[in-house]
Amino acid sequence: MRLDNLIARLMKTRLSRGLGTLFAFFALAGCATPPGASTSASDAPLSTKNAQAGSFGPQAFGSAPASDAATKGTPLADAKPLSDDGSGVSDFHQTGRASWYGRAFHGRLTANGERFDMHSLTAAHRTLPLGSYVRVTNPATSLSVVVRINDRGPYARGRIIDLSMAAASALHMRHAGTARVEIEGLTQQEARAEMNQTLASN
Repeated sequence: MRLDNLIARLMKTRLSRGLGTLFAFFALAGCATPPGASTSASDAPLSTKNAQAGSFGPQAFGSAPASDAATKGTPLADAKPLSDDGSGVSDFHQTGRASWYGRAFHGRLTANGERFDMHSLTAAHRTLPLGSYVRVTNPATSLSVVVRINDRGPYARGRIIDLSMAAASALHMRHAGTARVEIEGLTQQEARAEMNQTLASN
């Protein structure tokens, strides 16, 4: 093979490799930042909703795979404004499996815009209005706790509510990770009365 032909082939190979590397770099850079995302260092922390959707949900133990709705990006129920008396949820009843989330999500933004506090009596639910109150009862122990819905979830199949760590502790289900529970909707007046009674008894 002539020397000039050999040099020409080497140049073509190096040029194609260089262009391929450059293309791969730009493709990866485009994937790393979603459209419209801010790159400033002062961005707010991930919300618990985003963190849940990005993982298999906030369950403390034995997480099941994310539900079809979560993995396909199907939006959960939009948050509805809560009326003063909260009467829209007073006739709500649901039975199913509860899980809880805590330290990994502590301080992150919840669906209603406040910071998740694992020590507060709050919960995530798919459809209940944000700001509504429910009584969650563990039939196995006959223990109940009143929680305020401030987040969306759970994102795992077979779960109906994600409780804060404090609420899970009140129901004695922290170590088990999940428990079968009954949920009853409350008006704000009923919730206040129950919480005042709990504070008085403590």
